[in-house]
Amino acid sequence: MKLYYWPGACSLSPHIVSREAGIDLDLAQLDRSAERKAPDGTTLASVNAKNQVPALVLDDGQVLTEGPVIAQFLADKAPASGLLPPPGSMERYRVQEWQNFVASELHKTFGPMFRPTTPEEYKAQSRDYLAHRFDWIDRQLAGKQYLTGDTFTVADAYLFVVLRWSPRVGIDLAKWPNITAYLERVAARPKVQETLKAEGLA
Repeated sequence: MKLYYWPGACSLSPHIVSREAGIDLDLAQLDRSAERKAPDGTTLASVNAKNQVPALVLDDGQVLTEGPVIAQFLADKAPASGLLPPPGSMERYRVQEWQNFVASELHKTFGPMFRPTTPEEYKAQSRDYLAHRFDWIDRQLAGKQYLTGDTFTVADAYLFVVLRWSPRVGIDLAKWPNITAYLERVAARPKVQETLKAEGLA
């Protein structure tokens, strides 16, 4: 399987999951040109018509897109990893609940703030919105190692990646001690360290 990614983008989440699950992926880092090319000249649009990362090319040639879905797919390949609870369990739905929250409430709020054409007033409103969400997340993390307890899951990989974007948009996470401690805990995981180094982020 081959993962098309940009260093530090949302594709970092399934990359982390793959290493935590013990799954070796071929990695295709895309450049920042308009064509978004991999080292072999393949363009992202030719792999994923949405022209977005991540894109996972499966061994049978099918392409899977959307980070939370790819992460779940990889975790299901290695059930013993504990990255995703068993199908039908309430624990699994709790992880999926977090995955959807991160995607809809955080990820999509960060996105426009990276665009130079986004008005500053909109960015300020987005920072305020995220601050309220961070207040809630900080409370949820009180007394916990990870989002759903003591076990690292795909949802933790996703939240970790998105929270790392905060300094780039002018958000100082020091206000939220449980969040900052959580980020340090996740960052210290050996496989997370390995992934960050592979993407040139450590």
